[in-house]
Amino acid sequence: MTLLTRRPWLAVAAVLVTAVLLGHSRLPGGVGTVVESFLPWFGLLIIPLALLRSVWALLPAVTWAAMFGAFWVGQGPGGDHDLRVVSQNVKAFNSEPLALNRKLVSLKADVVALEEITTGTRTLDRAYPHTERLGTVGVWSRYPISGVRRIDLGLGWTRALSATLTTPKGPVTIYVAHLGSARPGATRGRDTSLAHLASALHADDSRRLILLGDLNTASTDTRFTELPLDDAQSTAGWGFGFTWPSAFPVTRPDHVLYRGVTPTTASVVTTPGSDHRAVTADFRL
Repeated sequence: MTLLTRRPWLAVAAVLVTAVLLGHSRLPGGVGTVVESFLPWFGLLIIPLALLRSVWALLPAVTWAAMFGAFWVGQGPGGDHDLRVVSQNVKAFNSEPLALNRKLVSLKADVVALEEITTGTRTLDRAYPHTERLGTVGVWSRYPISGVRRIDLGLGWTRALSATLTTPKGPVTIYVAHLGSARPGATRGRDTSLAHLASALHADDSRRLILLGDLNTASTDTRFTELPLDDAQSTAGWGFGFTWPSAFPVTRPDHVLYRGVTPTTASVVTTPGSDHRAVTADFRL
């Protein structure tokens, strides 16, 4: 008997898992978004195939390793950095705003970006000499901020801004964004806001640019590639860097993206009171 006829269901299962991994971009609408948001977790389906000593486990295992193995190979170059950035979705009506702000200050970042701001930020205001806030997003900086402008995401209220930082090594453009939500069968707000943000980034000719925010889009989501920037976690971090939900993260909607600068490290930080973990990255300018 051949391998296929002895236990055909193992072959079918292996092929289905492999098909999802390779063909996730072809899945329709909200279903595709959900699958792509949790795509790395499909690797768990390989375990029972392996435990059953099925040779068919090799098919999805090799596919998964080819797609995601690089996340676990190593980290960025490390060493000295010129700019440390942090981004945090603080959660509307955060129950521990003081503790959260103190935690963010303790990270000793040069730039802190917040999304979904509804509570006080006095601790950050005292720690940073320069701050700008538009709608529910804001940026706190050790360096002077200029050229602040609202970025229209097509959502009807302000959830994104851009500004220029004047650092000792020259200007750096900072974007802070909180894209629309993406839920099963309801991704229109996210898709619209992502398209608006991508358009703004394509039109921006800044040589050095960093985007911080809750993009409600995993790096495994097909729509993520519309943003013309590189991902600091993929380049300089280790692992998938999941950020949501904070108690047991299973996906990564929060990102630090860049161009024209060199990431040296990237990581995720647990913070109090929010349903998101913070993301941080160091850059050489």
